[in-house]
Amino acid sequence: MSRIAYVNGRYRPLAAAAVNVEDRGYQFSDGVYEVCEVRQGRLIDERRHLERLRRSLSELRIAMPMTEAALSTILHEVVRRNRVRWGIVYLQITRGVARRDHAFPPAGTRPSVVVTARNLDLDQAERLAAEGVAVISVPDNRWERVDIKSVSLLPNVLAKQAARERGAREAWFVDRQGLVTEGSSSNAWIVTRDGKVVTRHADQAILKGITRTVVLDVLKAQGLVLEERPFSLEEAYAAREAFITSASQIVLPVVRIDGRPIGNGAPGLVATALRRDFHRHAESS
Repeated sequence: MSRIAYVNGRYRPLAAAAVNVEDRGYQFSDGVYEVCEVRQGRLIDERRHLERLRRSLSELRIAMPMTEAALSTILHEVVRRNRVRWGIVYLQITRGVARRDHAFPPAGTRPSVVVTARNLDLDQAERLAAEGVAVISVPDNRWERVDIKSVSLLPNVLAKQAARERGAREAWFVDRQGLVTEGSSSNAWIVTRDGKVVTRHADQAILKGITRTVVLDVLKAQGLVLEERPFSLEEAYAAREAFITSASQIVLPVVRIDGRPIGNGAPGLVATALRRDFHRHAESS
């Protein structure tokens, strides 16, 4: 079955779906996006994703292209038309199409909207979670507003490629103080030797992940101690456990950082339990 995309008011076969070459998303990365998990055909944490979308658009002064109810209908329809049972739905909104000029286009320029969806390999995801993944560290050379979920992701692309070339799944950005900020497409976590779960507080140096937000609820329900603060690479090397979180990966144990085994080199009990209980606390629509 051919995949279907929504582009600016029309549902089109993916091969025929296109945006104008002067779309500001293409010319300037002038746009935002969201990725929402699809589980058993249902959108996970849609409300939280739309709230974050609204904030990102506001920070960049891009108009919401339609009501949230209308946007929700499109998301669900793209999932339905693509018969996605377990996977992701991707939403991108840019400032629209206009003659190339760095300044904002004329008032009344309509934002562009693109929505796609696809299935993911559930068996492969569970194998990864059972085996754990490797992470490398890279210098954090991104702009200072990564709390906005912008489509400007070139440093993330280069970091992810560096990880792949070194046989790792993810790259963790490290700031000038030697502190881990987050992954190229995930939030970063460790479990200390005394059992505290640590992740950086949600400031402008990281994206406030939706999965991260739900994991905070799971931690509370499980009675685990949370510390929202930066941690160093050295602290991560010495941790009992490490893991990453994102909409497409949920909770994924990390068993090596920069080639060094974490804990006993196998997925830890905390990460495994958080992954097991995650969807008891997430919202399904």
